Amino acid sequence: MDPFDAMSPRKVLERVSTLLGCSQTSNEVATYLDNHDELKHLREQFLLPKVAELPPSDLTLVDGTKECIYFVGNSLGLQPKMAKKYIDEELDKWAKTGVHGHVQGSRPWAWAENNIEGLMANVLSFYKPTAKRHKILLEDKAFPSDHYAVESQIQLKGYDPKQSMLLMKPRPGEEVLRTEDILDTIEKEGDSIAVVLFSGVQYYTGQLFDMAAITKAGQKKGCYVGFDCAHAVGNAELKLHDWGVDFACWCSYKYVNSGAGGLAGAFIHEKNARTVKPALTGWWGHNLKTRFRMDNEMDLLPGISGFRLSNQPILLVCPLQASLEVFAMTSMAALRKKSRLLTGYLECLIQHYYNKDESQPHKPYVHIITPSHPEERGCQLSLSFSVPIAAIFQELEKRGVACDMREPNVLRIAPVPLYNSFSDVHRFITVLGSALAASKELQQ
Repeated sequence: MDPFDAMSPRKVLERVSTLLGCSQTSNEVATYLDNHDELKHLREQFLLPKVAELPPSDLTLVDGTKECIYFVGNSLGLQPKMAKKYIDEELDKWAKTGVHGHVQGSRPWAWAENNIEGLMANVLSFYKPTAKRHKILLEDKAFPSDHYAVESQIQLKGYDPKQSMLLMKPRPGEEVLRTEDILDTIEKEGDSIAVVLFSGVQYYTGQLFDMAAITKAGQKKGCYVGFDCAHAVGNAELKLHDWGVDFACWCSYKYVNSGAGGLAGAFIHEKNARTVKPALTGWWGHNLKTRFRMDNEMDLLPGISGFRLSNQPILLVCPLQASLEVFAMTSMAALRKKSRLLTGYLECLIQHYYNKDESQPHKPYVHIITPSHPEERGCQLSLSFSVPIAAIFQELEKRGVACDMREPNVLRIAPVPLYNSFSDVHRFITVLGSALAASKELQQ
């Protein structure tokens, strides 16, 4: 049987446990799934820290020689093994050839980005307010970078953010936005909205937005529609062109593993390629064929290429290339297939062990705020606890778990299909039990 077929994660676990004659919570299930994982070899393309190498680890509690449980790829992806080799190549070329490195070698500095554009493909001036149409629609708890960018753009154009920022909140008592509520807001407010700007995946809740439906609804009302795909690229299948998305941007150091502060990416739909121009132009937005004539007559490249200001930092190109080459060994469809099951496995084990139990009112429990439907989330589960999370987070870190705490009360757990295993998930569940018990003792 193929455990990664189209069945729901819960049904897959039922079938596997029946086949093995064991409980769904048995480590035998994790081992079976790992053995049948067609992508397990990709883990070998990354450097996974040992428990002892993580600064918070307490080696009196955990075996330091084991690989850590790295569930924080939603914040910083692991280092591809080839990254150091590629960086060393460029440092060596710089040392030996100097300025000639601009045009020599496997990644000439003058156009090194051209080497990775095709790999990335396999994975702003849109706000022009008028008295009638001046609002920007976004999530109430958008990532601060997005919130500040929108706020400052509105102020830059002479408008008041209190009047022009349209912030969407979930319904009372709910944690994620309903798609129908987003579409209803666009329908009602669309005539006054200049830009609809949402995350692809919401950083705090892990919700994967229906980008196709939001784009269709926004454009029907005459709005530009764009997405911050920082938590979606490398995590979800993106069909920005097919969906008709006007623009998108993303960082590459999370699920695309390019290293802290790595190169960003951006997209402008071809329908806007010649009508939407950069507010500020730079030399690198000039057509390469005529760029070095130095006549100061701008020959602007169409589309997103025209938005470039300067040549790319070659030492940041290298780790991105190393990671994208790993992505080229598989497909986003295959990664998503594994991800649905991997995150579904985590969800099932959490619900089995840590659901609220009315018969044990003092037992700590976990509430998953991320949508339960696999098509409405990426790989991340956001966990809310019935007890203060700071102590739990600290105890997890002591035991070799790398995860992410976000105020006010969420741990973000992201099993990444590119390098995480089902055994990682099973180990995490065991460690979580120890962390909960230890944190409870500290509170007594």
